[in-house]
Amino acid sequence: MKFLSVLLTLCFFSSLGYAAERPPNVVFIFVDDMGYGDIGPYGNKVIPTPNLDRMAKEGRKFTDFYVSQAVCSASRAALLTGCYSNRVGILGALGPNNRIGLHERETTIASMLKSRGYATAIFGKWHLGCEEPFLPTHRGFDEYLGLPYSNDMWPNHPTGKYPPLPLIEGTKTIQLMPDQTKLTTLYTERAIKFIEKNKEKPFFLYLPHSMPHVPLHVSEKFKGKSKAGLYGDVVMELDWSVGEIMNALKRDNLEENTILIFSSDNGPWLTYGNHGGSSGGLREGKGTSFEGGIREPFLIRWPGKIPANSICREPAMTIDILPTLAKWCGAELPKLKIDGKDISALCTSDAKSPQEAYYFYWGQELQAIRSGDWKLHFEHTYRTVEGEVPAEGKPAKQGSAKLLKSLYNLKQDPAESKDLLKEHPEIVERLEKLAQTMREDLGDTLTKTTGTGIRPARTLPKQ
Repeated sequence: MKFLSVLLTLCFFSSLGYAAERPPNVVFIFVDDMGYGDIGPYGNKVIPTPNLDRMAKEGRKFTDFYVSQAVCSASRAALLTGCYSNRVGILGALGPNNRIGLHERETTIASMLKSRGYATAIFGKWHLGCEEPFLPTHRGFDEYLGLPYSNDMWPNHPTGKYPPLPLIEGTKTIQLMPDQTKLTTLYTERAIKFIEKNKEKPFFLYLPHSMPHVPLHVSEKFKGKSKAGLYGDVVMELDWSVGEIMNALKRDNLEENTILIFSSDNGPWLTYGNHGGSSGGLREGKGTSFEGGIREPFLIRWPGKIPANSICREPAMTIDILPTLAKWCGAELPKLKIDGKDISALCTSDAKSPQEAYYFYWGQELQAIRSGDWKLHFEHTYRTVEGEVPAEGKPAKQGSAKLLKSLYNLKQDPAESKDLLKEHPEIVERLEKLAQTMREDLGDTLTKTTGTGIRPARTLPKQ
């Protein structure tokens, strides 16, 4: 039986034209709160990002890539499980006093690839449960060093009170209130050591940087280097980190057998003004279901497999990463239902999206749906900046606004500025039907619909 399994795996990779003796390595760099317009490949002319520019030239840039929700924990749950975060019960941004975490029954990219013989590691922000049973080493990762949640959940928060911020290795706190100017370098150095240690076998490296989430911190080597203030300096250091990873892969002759991916967990936190990023002309930012909140940079490089200097304009989402890596790495898909689909063809050719539609929740509210070029927003209230934004890291007052049901053609109007609801009733009707099917599966508090396909997160008893 074991011989048959090995033989089938060899045949699988031979048929794809990949190295039969070893599946590809995977490195996923996931930054925090970076806007669509913050880096060179997406039009930024002020902040130098030569390594990300190089990555785009040597790989493929997606113009219409999404996260499932524009908030930290929900976004990360969707990436790692291939499910809308509502399906696995992870919503919002889990804080240090939260007793909720990703359930052990869920398959993560790490546990999926670990069963394929991969070494797995995460260096950076976790945010899927801070209690010991929820930490990454219990969710498929061999190694973990990083923060259990956002770097602003500490005693110095301008609007809330939090306990001292822990830096965790494995399952143990090794330091309280770490020097955040050293985090990007620390994560990068540990990532390089992991690559070098595992260069003789396949590995999955997940590098979810804490930056450029506020409070912004940058090392001395990049302080004052950009023309875009502290935020620009931080982005430059993240670009440096990408370059260090690429250099490590080159030194160890791993470039051609490594899938390298770069993206962000949600759009810019506009409330923080010049300490937040740029949506690149898209509407609104983090915390909303407008394009500025959910459309993210996405670059993927795999020399010889993914065409260099190429662009994909089809919609895709983080939920699609797990099944795509399963295809490329010869791993079995999770036994429980997932929402993502294999987008390997979008990465290598001019294929069409395998998804009929993508759905955008805020919490348990289904706020929007995209199918093809069309995006339908349902009537909902969204957060926005109220008044002037104070300078240097102080948040503006958060206001709210109400959006009526509206329809946009994103190909013609990515800024969602012209409502075409009345002009295309047939498109509205089609999208409404798709949305209703999703409501019946994952629920919707706006329409008071209870979903039947939700798998609750794990909750620990109160202490």
